Amino acid sequence: MKKLLTLLTLGVLCGCTPQEAPSSLSLSPVGYDSLAGWGQEDFASLMPLLREECHRLAQLPPETLLGGSDAITYGRHAADWSNACTALATATDARTYLETWFQPYETGTEAFYTGYFEPQIPASLTRGGEYQTPVYGRPHDLVRAKATNGQMVSGRWVNGQFAPYYDRAAIDGGALEGQGLEIAWLKNPIDLSFLQIQGSGRLILPDGGQVRVSYDGRNGQAYVPLGRVLVQQGELPADGVSMDSIRNWLETHPDQMMAVLERNPNYVFFRRDDGNLTQGPKGAFGMPLTAGRSVAVDRSLVPFAMPLWVETKLPYSAGQPVAWDHLVFAQDIGTDIKGAGRADLFTGWGASAQSIAGNLHAHGRMVLFLPRPPADSGAQ
Repeated sequence: MKKLLTLLTLGVLCGCTPQEAPSSLSLSPVGYDSLAGWGQEDFASLMPLLREECHRLAQLPPETLLGGSDAITYGRHAADWSNACTALATATDARTYLETWFQPYETGTEAFYTGYFEPQIPASLTRGGEYQTPVYGRPHDLVRAKATNGQMVSGRWVNGQFAPYYDRAAIDGGALEGQGLEIAWLKNPIDLSFLQIQGSGRLILPDGGQVRVSYDGRNGQAYVPLGRVLVQQGELPADGVSMDSIRNWLETHPDQMMAVLERNPNYVFFRRDDGNLTQGPKGAFGMPLTAGRSVAVDRSLVPFAMPLWVETKLPYSAGQPVAWDHLVFAQDIGTDIKGAGRADLFTGWGASAQSIAGNLHAHGRMVLFLPRPPADSGAQ
């Protein structure tokens, strides 16, 4: 999939952010001895991930811009990784390799972490019984065009005029019926809404089989967080917004459910993805996401493929949040992931992944690992 929406975060659910994330990077080199937990990292598990990243980078033209702030002087283009990836071919120890070929840089701001996961949702490939909510594929008349301000927008052509695409209420009302766009059917609109928030998911079929669906476009309408709507209506306290509290309110207010859901006009379309279900869905960098190792970042500041050292706390189900210090990789983007020090951690799939992602909103530290220019490799 070309773009995975990474939206199930505290900020997206309630429309709030703990603080305004800085829009620029201020990098300062630091030593590996300053990284909490560096010596306890599981380096053996990093080697295959590093090789997968280099394989992906080798598929790109050397001039490919991976993203990143102008403050990053080396590592923004695919060619900048060629020497490090060549060295990886003969490397046997990930720690030695990383310390030789990458220089850590402090980002100059306190980091803020949220999480996202791949939901597992009961579904049927045919309509019937309790399965009455369609999962739509991308409509044939949904197009992208450049607006007068130069930005790309989504819409449709109507009598020679470019118009906004149908909003959620119109689609719920049947605007797309009869076009053969249904790729699956869910039990209720709440499941569909949360699938759209995540941008991909595993559909659990009545016979126990699984089918992955992945993001394939959206209608271009503005995203309105359901948590914000419920807070404004006085239905939830501002400090009580979570995935569980929103779902619980919707399920216990069936007479108001559709009206609240349709306050968010944004609508996501999907395609069936027959990729390997033993792996995570593909992120925006074109690689399968790895639980606990892949993050979504603001690509205007942090390039794809960049290793990041994370120091924060994860909300495991039992007890208090636990210190979590690990190396992750910038492999995805998200609508709500903006600013320096901002990242969304992919937690995988299943109940534990859902719990961690839905409750992760923690501050911490972020350190970027920039590939060293060839003349600097080996400098410690």
